[in-house]
Amino acid sequence: MKQLALDIGLAPIPTLDNFVAVGNEALLEHLKLWVGNPLRSPVPTYLWGEGGSGKTHLLSAVREAFREHGGRVGWLDATTLAPTEFDDRWEAVVLDDCHLYTAAQQAAAFNWFVNAQTPAHGPSRWVLAAAACPPADLKLREDLRTRLGWGHVFQLHSLGETERRAVLRRAADERGVFLGDEVMDFMLTRFSRDLSSLMMLLDQLDAYALRTQRAITIPLIKSMLENE
Repeated sequence: MKQLALDIGLAPIPTLDNFVAVGNEALLEHLKLWVGNPLRSPVPTYLWGEGGSGKTHLLSAVREAFREHGGRVGWLDATTLAPTEFDDRWEAVVLDDCHLYTAAQQAAAFNWFVNAQTPAHGPSRWVLAAAACPPADLKLREDLRTRLGWGHVFQLHSLGETERRAVLRRAADERGVFLGDEVMDFMLTRFSRDLSSLMMLLDQLDAYALRTQRAITIPLIKSMLENE
């Protein structure tokens, strides 16, 4: 069954606080301690997990945390077709979707990694990277692959079906919204299943239900999709 994507422009800004950490509590605590510590260690951190497990959310949240304090971060992902040179003003380097890197992106990532860890000027910078598999399984140039696995390595666990339902139910209860089982089934089969998308959908449904003074049902969801 085809899943429906929501307008990404409506998505909330990813933060460490709005990440649902069920099964990933140690990783979230690690990131919060690092971002909030001015004396942080520059030991690299590598996250891996299947699509929809929250890797990009966490990396974006870390970048956002730096921005809030006026910090600059070097960001490289598979859509970065022309990576820039390393910038000494960066306080950290973030590498997303490493398993998809082209040869040029791998060269840039290696250069960024080396300059971040052993800079010509200033202290060492943190490198935060993410991919779909453990470092040992990356099909990358060897010097980059081994460096990505140097430091802290965390597997990011996706929420199971039961956990997704529980999180949705709790979020709905906090809003004073009732979600019947049929509505939950519809949401979990017809829309993107990653939790950030589901939370965004719930926010939209709650707002639409309030405006139309109707309960959240499958017909209401279809009406919202048609009208908005």
